[in-house]
Amino acid sequence: MKKAIQHRFSFTQSPEEVWEYLTNPDLLALWLMKSDFKPELGHRFHFVGGCNHEGNEEQEAATCEVLEIEPHSRLVYSWQTNSLTDGKPYTSRVTWTLVAKQNGTDLELLHNGFMAMDDLDAHNDGWSRLGKKLALQLNAVSYDCSNA
Repeated sequence: MKKAIQHRFSFTQSPEEVWEYLTNPDLLALWLMKSDFKPELGHRFHFVGGCNHEGNEEQEAATCEVLEIEPHSRLVYSWQTNSLTDGKPYTSRVTWTLVAKQNGTDLELLHNGFMAMDDLDAHNDGWSRLGKKLALQLNAVSYDCSNA
């Protein structure tokens, strides 16, 4: 079973501009979910609302912790939610990598640590839709995604 999701987005904006959409709670809410995120190592935060909670925008979608942070280049956080298979909590990992290009930024997403295919499929679908929302926010020049 594939246990990881990979997506790549290309933007004309600088890594600093793209970074703001990954770390500023007001901007995160425009494309991902509401959160109490802070770009600080060890910060525990929550995403609320989101793909699985349409109509209940205050329901917690994921509990997270910042595991690595390299401003404008890499952000890693844990992602704990309940499995669609058995309802039990599990923890996966979200890694954002920003690569500066001459004409903008490549943003790579790796979400790994899935134990059930239902969870991988649901998150892959969610990241695809949310990535498109981010692309609209940043006027993406291209979008590509695949399972790892």
